[in-house]
Formats: sequence, C-alpha cells, structure tokens
Amino acid sequence: MIKARVVVTLKNGVLDPQGKAIEGALSALDFSDVGSVRQGKVFDIEISHDDKAKAEADLKAMCEKLLANTVIENYSVSLG
Repeated sequence: MIKARVVVTLKNGVLDPQGKAIEGALSALDFSDVGSVRQGKVFDIEISHDDKAKAEADLKAMCEKLLANTVIENYSVSLG
C-alpha cells in the first residue's frame, strides 16, 4: 500500500477571498504579525498497490481530472 499527499493551492495572481477572510479573522484575534494567508486543499490518499511509478502517474491523472482546477490551481504530489 502506498500513502500519498496531494496539496492543491491557488496559482500566484489568482484572487483568494477565503484567504483574505482568514487573514482578517486572524487580525481580529490579535494575530497582527500575519502578513498574508493563501488557502488551499490537502488530500491524503491510499493506493492499494506497491508500484510507485504507477501510483504517481495515477495521482497526477486524478489531479488533472478532478482534484485540481489546473487553470487556476497548482498541485504537488508526495508519496509516503
């Protein structure tokens, strides 16, 4: 079994209203040293076989087809 983590983040230059809302909330909670916040998604996925090359290819395909909107988001895949 292979465990993987996929991290999806907005590309630079894409507006992040949720990140701005979190930034404002942190400031209101007296965390005034926070410069900026960008929000993203994390997926922990288990693959039921042990072929790392196939798992990585499958994970990239999952990102391209479902997990990330590649027009506005970047993704990274790490195998554990």
